[in-house]
Amino acid sequence: MGAILDLIGALLLLAGTSFLLLGGLGLVRMPDIYNRIQAGTKATTLGTLLSLVGVGFLHPEWSLKLLLIGVFLLFTNPLSSQVLARAAHRTGTRKSPATVVDQLEDDLGERP
Repeated sequence: MGAILDLIGALLLLAGTSFLLLGGLGLVRMPDIYNRIQAGTKATTLGTLLSLVGVGFLHPEWSLKLLLIGVFLLFTNPLSSQVLARAAHRTGTRKSPATVVDQLEDDLGERP
C-alpha cells in the first residue's frame, strides 16, 4: 500500500511541477502584463495545489498543515492577481493590441 501512495504522490508532484513550469513559460510568452498575471496565477495555483496534494500522499502526517497552506493559497492567489491587474490598469499600463475587451474600462478609482 505504501508503494502505491508513493507512486500517486510522485505523479502528483510531477503534474504540479509541470503546471509551475507552464506558468513560468506563460510569464515569458504572454504579450502584456494582464495576460501574464492571468497565466501566472492560474498555473501556479493549480501547480502548487497539486504539489501539496502530492506531498500529502508522501507524508500523510503533514496533511493538516498542507490543507491549511492550500486554503490560504486559494484565498490569496486570486485576490493578489486581481489587485495587481487593477493597479496596473489604474496606472495606465498599456494593453496588447490583441486585447478586445476591457472590463475595467468603467473603473472610477483614483488615479495618481
